[in-house]
Amino acid sequence: QVHLVESGGGLVQAGGSLRLSCAASGSIFGLVAMGWYRQAPGKQRELVSTTTNGGTTTYADSVKGRFTISRDNAKNAVYLQMNSLKPEDTALYFCNAEADYSGHGVYYWGQGTQVTVSS
Repeated sequence: QVHLVESGGGLVQAGGSLRLSCAASGSIFGLVAMGWYRQAPGKQRELVSTTTNGGTTTYADSVKGRFTISRDNAKNAVYLQMNSLKPEDTALYFCNAEADYSGHGVYYWGQGTQVTVSS
């Protein structure tokens, strides 16, 4: 079992910045990737950005050039630096961790942190 705790959400004006943090604890030996998803009211949860143990990163087209994901393996943490925020970035942001236990893949989720961008 992996426990994820997010922090760093809040209210910011359009054009502003926020930094989300997520710390993992528990059975972290099997982690292969960590990342962020978001869910706006009335919409499906969508991928924002992920990073693998090998350093491969992915970004949603809507955040490319504005968001940067980073990882601190020593702290078992993943971060999301969000710049040039737009009202459409408003959502509940979830930390995600993918683990592989001898070929058995498991996904874990944090409780979510709210990001609200005012126009």
